[in-house]
Amino acid sequence: MVRVYLVDDSSVVTERLITLLNDIDGVDIVGSADNADAGIANIAEHRPDVAILDIRMPSGSGILVLNEVKKLDDPPTVIMLTNYPYPHYRSRCMDSGADYFFDKSNEFEQVIEVLEQMVAARRRSSSD
Repeated sequence: MVRVYLVDDSSVVTERLITLLNDIDGVDIVGSADNADAGIANIAEHRPDVAILDIRMPSGSGILVLNEVKKLDDPPTVIMLTNYPYPHYRSRCMDSGADYFFDKSNEFEQVIEVLEQMVAARRRSSSD
C-alpha cells in the first residue's frame, strides 16, 4: 500500500482527492488536515509515503509544511497541488524538496498518475 496524507483547507478539493484516490487499488488515505499546524503534526505521527499539500491555508502555508516534513527521517514524497502555480512558488517548492508541483486547475489528474505509478513500482519490487 502507498499511504497518503492530505493537507488542504478546501473541503471540496479534499473530498475530490479522497474520491479519486479511493479508486486506486493500493492507495490508503491515512488522514487529512485543513491547516498547516495539524498537517505537520499528523504527517510526523502517521508517517505517510506521500503528502499532498496545498500552498495557501490557515496557520501557515504548504511550503512551511513541506519544509518541516522534509526534515523527518525518511520523509514522504511531497506533491504540491495548488491554485497558485506561479513560477516563484514552483521554484520555492522545488528548492525546498517538493517532488512534484501541480496546478489544481489543469494538472489535477497528474496526481492520480503519480500515485498509480508508485503503486505499480511497489508491486514490481515486492514481486522480485
